[in-house]
Amino acid sequence: MRMKELTLAICGAFFVSSLAHANTEDWEYSGHESYGDLIDELTSDDESGLIESLTGYKYNESSFMQALGIQFKGWTEIGFSGNTGTSKSSHGNGPVTFNDGPNEFKLHQVYGIIEREVNTASDSISFGFRADVLYGTDARFTTASNFDTNILNDTNQRKLAFPQAYVDVFLPIGNGLTATMGHFYTMIGYETVPSAGNFFFSHAYTMQYGEPFTHSGGYLTYQLTDNITLRGGAVTGWDAHFDQPVNFLGSVAYATDDERTSLTASLITGSVETGSPHDDHNRTMYSIVLEHDITDRLHYVLQHDLGVESSTSTNTSAEWYGVNQYLFYEIMHNLAAGLRMEWFRDDDGTRVNSFAENYIGVTGGLNYTPIAGFTIRPEVRYDRTTENKAFDNFRDNDQIMLSVSGIFRF
Repeated sequence: MRMKELTLAICGAFFVSSLAHANTEDWEYSGHESYGDLIDELTSDDESGLIESLTGYKYNESSFMQALGIQFKGWTEIGFSGNTGTSKSSHGNGPVTFNDGPNEFKLHQVYGIIEREVNTASDSISFGFRADVLYGTDARFTTASNFDTNILNDTNQRKLAFPQAYVDVFLPIGNGLTATMGHFYTMIGYETVPSAGNFFFSHAYTMQYGEPFTHSGGYLTYQLTDNITLRGGAVTGWDAHFDQPVNFLGSVAYATDDERTSLTASLITGSVETGSPHDDHNRTMYSIVLEHDITDRLHYVLQHDLGVESSTSTNTSAEWYGVNQYLFYEIMHNLAAGLRMEWFRDDDGTRVNSFAENYIGVTGGLNYTPIAGFTIRPEVRYDRTTENKAFDNFRDNDQIMLSVSGIFRF
């Protein structure tokens, strides 16, 4: 048996064993209606940081912070990406970004958030804001053109980025209308840049290559009914700080009364500038995310993305699409197992490499929180291409990664 097949068999057996021997002690599950709610849940004040865990001191409840009406939170993530089929000095982990350094430790994220939440239950106008700062090796994948790229040298692997800086204004119109204006993360897709909002250390190909990370502009949020939320507005393209044409960005989200199932469809469409200042053409993509709580402990996510572009830098049209599936099982109150299966098609060789290709990935992992404020995320990931060699300096069509990261919450 080849080494890769043996490693896959061992890791697969370990993952299945973890599920089979799950602790069945009952505990209360706190569900979430959408992916945005999941991020808030994982980074909320209910999730104690190390300072509170070790000292009992809650700095957000101090008289000074209460008087300002603001909150501060954040985390630091350090990770190791082990690749069984390449060396530290090689091209990297192929098309896998974020944790792209083979067989080395990296400071991925030092992340800080300061915010004042808008009061959506008020019967008068309410104001809020949020600002995020990100330093580390992950920042270079989420910089906005004409802004973050100018803060530090472009060749510096650890960059500084401000992925969010926006204000919220709540207007008591109808069921309540909230206006968001500034620079913010996209509403498209399932995974996102903040590590504390993702189950896995690594990312899906759709998130890495098929979707925008951030936008600049504004949008409105309206709770049409108890089950339906509408969002829509104007942004300046993808990952651009007001130096791209205006695009439409919007979404429709539906959640059942018991909040066990939700469906979100999002869309961005409009012109994009590449090459000369007058080289405008349309780029459109949509994402559909279905989330369902099969049981109180077993959760399923299905995502489908599709994007098209009428022209590229090589003067050809482009199309890309993919399907991701996630399965999460909560073994104990501080231990969960996850499985991600993905397929991403770069149909014209414009999103990943210079050749048309199918990118297939299977990732299994655990989230373990031994003490409040610290989470360790080991994972095993298998990647494969079907038509070309994209791994180990373009010498192989598959690879296995054994990685782990630790998140220390403030």
